[in-house]
Amino acid sequence: MGFPKNRMRRLRSSPSMRRLVRQTSVSVDGLVYPLFVREGEGIKEPIKSMTGCYHFSPDTVADEAAEVSSLGIPAVLLFGLPGRKDDIGSEAWAENGVVQRAIRQIKKATPELLVVTDVCLCEFTSHGHCGVIKDGKVDNDPTCELLAKMALSHAQAGADIVAPSDMMDGRVRYIREALEENGFENVAIMSYAAKYASAFYGPFRDAAESAPAFGDRRSYQMDPPNADEAMAEIALDIEEGADIVMVKPALAYLDIIYRARQRFNCPIAAYNVSGEYMMINAAGAEGLVDTEATMMEVLTAIKRAGADILITYFAKELAKLLS
Repeated sequence: MGFPKNRMRRLRSSPSMRRLVRQTSVSVDGLVYPLFVREGEGIKEPIKSMTGCYHFSPDTVADEAAEVSSLGIPAVLLFGLPGRKDDIGSEAWAENGVVQRAIRQIKKATPELLVVTDVCLCEFTSHGHCGVIKDGKVDNDPTCELLAKMALSHAQAGADIVAPSDMMDGRVRYIREALEENGFENVAIMSYAAKYASAFYGPFRDAAESAPAFGDRRSYQMDPPNADEAMAEIALDIEEGADIVMVKPALAYLDIIYRARQRFNCPIAAYNVSGEYMMINAAGAEGLVDTEATMMEVLTAIKRAGADILITYFAKELAKLLS
């Protein structure tokens, strides 16, 4: 009996052959690099919980942004650490707040670089929750009003995209209306549409100094076992005016990314979060995995699942590798 006509290994026979028929590729074009900006001057301090990541002050972040842009990465995502916190996070929408100043510095130095801003109150509130507290719980609608003020202040400072990450009901509509009413109809909204209450956020909460002082965020972030609910959340955010929707985290939620890609005809972002990033770095530091190869495998898997945009702390390393 002769061998079957189909030998699948023919198309795996050499590096060039594998490149020729490769079905999924990761490009620098879809990368977003997160940056942490804190109050102060002349700051570039390593973040102990996140290998290769730093806290910058508004005056030093522009140099980092210029390097990011020189690598071909089209966008950065800003997180702010204010010098003062209160119970409603009022520094979040201050005209000269830490994020607002950072936006202006970046756009002055690298106007072609897209600036995305995280819109959430957790880094700005004294209690570390993502909104206004009433009777021990986050009060949804008053929080949405403050988030709209925050997003508008980012737009006024020059942000290209605002990214609400709070998971309040209806916040995309509040933000879209505030932008439209104030002449910022061209500022895009990248909604953290399916943000899960995940154990993978630990290093980020240390970096952003945003751990809640009491309780947790499970009453507003999504329950990890739920998938249909994610589709409903995404659909609502698109209906309310989101231009891009995000799934967060990425690696443990590839099925959610895949389902979103099959159902929705809009750009899908995936956040390769701090815990996913540090698991690879920690294992690599111990010699248990090849850090570079594992990074590529994970980011390719997220793209293969259907993500158009990769938000990752590996963005600079990946851009250098791809070049």
